[in-house]
Amino acid sequence: MSGAVDLSPRVPAVRRIGPALGRDPLLASLVVLVLAAALGLVLLQPAPYLVNMVGQLAAFAILAVSLDLVWGYLGILSLGHGLFFAIGGYVCAMHLLAHAYAVTGTAPDLMQFMGWKSLPAYWTGLTSAPYALVLALGLAAAVAFVFGLASFRSRVNGVYFSIISQALVYVAMLLMFRNDTGLGGNNGMTGFSVLFGWPMGSPGVVTGLAVAALLTLAGVLVGAKVLVASPIGRRMLACRDDEARLRTLGYSTTRLKLGIWCLSAVIAALAGLLYVPQVGIINPRVLSPDLSIEIAVWVAIGGMGRLGGAVIGAVAVNALKFWLSAAMPEAWPFILSGLVLAVVLGLPNGLLDLAALRLRPASLKQTGLRPTSLKPTWLRRGGGLR
Repeated sequence: MSGAVDLSPRVPAVRRIGPALGRDPLLASLVVLVLAAALGLVLLQPAPYLVNMVGQLAAFAILAVSLDLVWGYLGILSLGHGLFFAIGGYVCAMHLLAHAYAVTGTAPDLMQFMGWKSLPAYWTGLTSAPYALVLALGLAAAVAFVFGLASFRSRVNGVYFSIISQALVYVAMLLMFRNDTGLGGNNGMTGFSVLFGWPMGSPGVVTGLAVAALLTLAGVLVGAKVLVASPIGRRMLACRDDEARLRTLGYSTTRLKLGIWCLSAVIAALAGLLYVPQVGIINPRVLSPDLSIEIAVWVAIGGMGRLGGAVIGAVAVNALKFWLSAAMPEAWPFILSGLVLAVVLGLPNGLLDLAALRLRPASLKQTGLRPTSLKPTWLRRGGGLR
């Protein structure tokens, strides 16, 4: 009726779990910076060494994001993510050797060492890049599914899951040290000569690999942000904070954790695919538990539960490592240990805790914050990693 007053109750809008991409200044800035870096590599053509370092840092950042999805948002600390990283790297190495053998006709060192007259049957199809990509991602997802299903259905959580995941990657390392696996044994696989028909090591290939890693990092960041800002992200945080209550409400926490766990494994394998052609070698040392622990250190230093924090931690720690490996290689383990202690004792939320210290009391009236809210999270909650 004209002029009638609507007295129906107002239903409040559903609040999103997190800000949209445009409302997350840190993540938006990182995506823009990554895309600008990719454009700069193409236009400026810096030294190949610098280009290669940027590409490796991008691959490490992708690996850190993969762990942050399960640790920062699900509360599952994996100390075996190096396994999925290695799966992608080994499949990529197999493709590069098979492709080079098909193009050049020169037998790789691996064939000569093993006395093979041809590549084994399980290398069939690896001359195709799309097949190698599908195989790497599918194999990582399959291994993650089997391990995750056995663990999550048994409700293995906390430190027990971390120990089991580290044991898994250690067993894989021991297996890959054996020469009869046909994957290079202790020496690993190297001698990659061509990529898509182009000679490896040429400036164009080096730049192309680095740009591909940067664009992949930008895509992973945007995709992960969409995921954690969705209703699935709400359930991930609820599962992290109180899994028993979420299960009581009727949600399948096993299915949720298994899905995100497999997605994380696929992203880690993608990082391995991008990393190996840039360093030109892969061996069982990539499966060392030390690397898997170091991935957790990157995320902890950058800040868990913030995708941008994982990227910052991975880039900062590895850039420092690259510099110290040339300047003071013997000092790096001690410096890394010191960084870990500093974060655990002073900045449990990583470098992102430093942002809280930038606020000034003068802004209290404008923000409405109390003086205690200016303190970092660790001061208000009593410290300790979440």
